[in-house]
Amino acid sequence: MKRYILTFFACALGVAAIFFLIPINLFDGEIVFEVNGVEFTEKAKISLSYFIGIGANAEQTQDVKDFYLLPMGYLIAFLMIGVLPAIITYRIYLKNKQKG
Repeated sequence: MKRYILTFFACALGVAAIFFLIPINLFDGEIVFEVNGVEFTEKAKISLSYFIGIGANAEQTQDVKDFYLLPMGYLIAFLMIGVLPAIITYRIYLKNKQKG
């Protein structure tokens, strides 16, 4: 059982590292712009790497005041970082159970 818990955390860490270290615009979010004192928001696909400052250069962040995930973006992030490793771990568990 301990081996499967470690497998889950290793998979979750691997998937999280991919999404936080490589700028993959996959998650639904909103970007808040401020141009000449006027604020407006725009829906866009954003990357989790933007939250730790990787992947966005100065040209892309010009006039950007803030950005955040929408509920669907949080759901996709949860499914990819939490549920996908759980499914992989469960598949490994079933395969090993079938052998023994």
